[in-house]
Amino acid sequence: MTQIAIHPLAGDALRAAIPDLARLRCAVFAEWPYLYHGDPNAESDYLRDFGASEKAVLIGAYDGERIVGVATASPMVEQKETYRQAFEARGIDTASLFYFGESVLLPEYRGRGIGHAFFDHREEQARRLGAKAATFCGVIRPLDHPARPADFQPLDPFWRKRGYEPVEGLITNFAWKDHGETEPSEKPMQYWIKTL
Repeated sequence: MTQIAIHPLAGDALRAAIPDLARLRCAVFAEWPYLYHGDPNAESDYLRDFGASEKAVLIGAYDGERIVGVATASPMVEQKETYRQAFEARGIDTASLFYFGESVLLPEYRGRGIGHAFFDHREEQARRLGAKAATFCGVIRPLDHPARPADFQPLDPFWRKRGYEPVEGLITNFAWKDHGETEPSEKPMQYWIKTL
């Protein structure tokens, strides 16, 4: 089993990695439960914008020269309104929150502690910048969805082990095109929070 190197990406290293990161996001999010019909060009734009913030962190997992996973995080106040509005509607101070954008890893590398390392790096960045809590959101899919694999194991136990809990009613909606859809449709996304 090869040793996986996990480290932050910034500057020239980040810019050079963007095409690979975009393809990785498309590949992993195409799986259940996201079923995302991704566009590498749009993903590249997203990653370029995300990485432009001096407070953002992008963590890469490398098998040799190959990027096999990535996780992102930045202050919630730097996110678009669609990310912030569910919190602001409840009177929650988004200036105290750090938003974890995604954690994607190719299937053959799962179960090796990389997901924990991604959370460790992002939580460290959040604490360094004075955040009081970290948050992320996960898609809500019906249990009887026809694309749900019979052997699917939700990540809820992993997230709870890390100290995150879903906040009842703290849900937002994001639109994307599932595989098989001709137009984007809105999907509910449940926010999870951990006090740092």
